[in-house]
Amino acid sequence: MQVAAFSQQIIPLYNGAIPLSKNAADQERTEVGTDGITRIFAISRPTLNVFLPAGTTKPVPAVIICPGGGYHINAYSHEGTDVAKVFNSWGIAAFVLKYRIPDKQQMNHQEIVPLLDAQQAINLVRSQATAYGVDPEKIGVMGFSAGGHLASTAATHYNEPAIDVLKGKNIRPDFQILIYPVISFQQEFGHLGSRDNLLGKNASKLLVDKFSNELQVSQNTPPAFLVHAGDDDVGPVENAIRYYQA
Repeated sequence: MQVAAFSQQIIPLYNGAIPLSKNAADQERTEVGTDGITRIFAISRPTLNVFLPAGTTKPVPAVIICPGGGYHINAYSHEGTDVAKVFNSWGIAAFVLKYRIPDKQQMNHQEIVPLLDAQQAINLVRSQATAYGVDPEKIGVMGFSAGGHLASTAATHYNEPAIDVLKGKNIRPDFQILIYPVISFQQEFGHLGSRDNLLGKNASKLLVDKFSNELQVSQNTPPAFLVHAGDDDVGPVENAIRYYQA
């Protein structure tokens, strides 16, 4: 992949078998559009793209970046690797998460698979903090659009490890950066395309409420930095407003 040349390392998110994956052929493909955006489709083999700043002598903050794409693609360049390079220029480590795209043909329990990948990314970076030169108490998540939904899910569901092996691990992000995020799956202002792709078109109210993250905020939810345009006609600004109010 062309963008890999700008990073130090691309690593598998899991060693060995990928949890909740089925034994299905890898259908992943990458396209670069006329707009210059790199889009990755049908991801079933998640990775972490490591960007470490040069010349640092002490542990630095780290950001795990979740590109957007409606849980249909990863918009990997302008909401991923391009952003990582800017963080590096500020002396901050960045890790671009290529998370799995929900697909019942590729995985079991597709509704929790992206969250599992985000939790595993947090666990991996924190467990390898010394090797990467990052501060284990300053590891945050960042997401754009549906990637913002994933990041906010990681920030509000950290007490619910997606698989048993993560139980007892510190998978709570220390902060969250949400850029025009999808937050809610509620009918009145949620992004229904993202909801259908993640949960399926016939999701129960219980499941919709569980993944409407404005309903999941607690006193222990990590601090959030929110950016959202008032005239956003894809993901209404009400998503960010409701999260802020919560």
